[in-house]
Amino acid sequence: MAIGLVGRKAGMTRVFTDAGETVPVTVIEVLPNRVTQVKAQDKNGYRAVQVTYGTRRPQLYSKAVAGHYARANVAPGRALVEFRLTAADKTDLTPGAEIKADLFKEGEIVDVTGTTIGKGFAGTMKRHNFAGGYASHGNSLSHRAPGSIGQRQTPGRVFKGRRMSGHMGVQRRTTENLRVVQVDLERNLLLIRGAVPGAPGGQVIVRPSLKAARRATRKITTPAKSGGAPKQAAKAAPAKAAPAKAAPAKDAPKAEAAKALLEFGRELSSCEALEDVLDLVATGVGQLLGAPHTSVWSRSCTRC
Repeated sequence: MAIGLVGRKAGMTRVFTDAGETVPVTVIEVLPNRVTQVKAQDKNGYRAVQVTYGTRRPQLYSKAVAGHYARANVAPGRALVEFRLTAADKTDLTPGAEIKADLFKEGEIVDVTGTTIGKGFAGTMKRHNFAGGYASHGNSLSHRAPGSIGQRQTPGRVFKGRRMSGHMGVQRRTTENLRVVQVDLERNLLLIRGAVPGAPGGQVIVRPSLKAARRATRKITTPAKSGGAPKQAAKAAPAKAAPAKAAPAKDAPKAEAAKALLEFGRELSSCEALEDVLDLVATGVGQLLGAPHTSVWSRSCTRC
């Protein structure tokens, strides 16, 4: 995981491109992040960079936390956040250094993590997008009911994980693959396209996109160019499929038979003699089955 920035969600606005297109952006205020500790593999068991941001009254901290800030010679901040480092990540940061908004560039793809807005106690239709009951006549007091939550005596309990009413929101969520539209170093602002989880004023963490990094290092193999022989084989392939065009010719007798049956139906609608009707039906079936026959479809009933 690469190093990121901890900031505050200021709200949303829009910016205009040179072509006059409007772009919705989220404004994130990223005050300089102060490095409080750099953890090493041999001493701490893993590599990470610990930072803090903002300010807070020192009397609100315990002596242990105040001593941690004093050891790094850093002013106490609002919280401590760690960014894990892999073996391939290189960093020359030391305690007391600052990480500013210039860590990101315009057009860079980032992931933003925040705490979603709290919605309080919510029902299943709002919390889990249930359809609800019928809204027509005859439905009484069950328009927004969740419905059945279990079986009968067996198993005689409600399974864990059942989606039901409860507290909604206040969960840590990450929105991936957002693009940095603008970086304002003077005011320590990041303008990121799209929505970001959390309410205005909430803490957010901006990191370089993991998926974008994987796509950049992904090896894309292109098929080698084939020689002359395969090309000739490829050109000859459509010739093998040419006999398929003769298939509709096999259906021609069926089409003629269907047309004849249609004419027979018209003739049958005005026929009152049963023996002639049976004779015509037997002859038509024999023609469809391919048996030897004579064309009698033009013959009309003699008794009508």
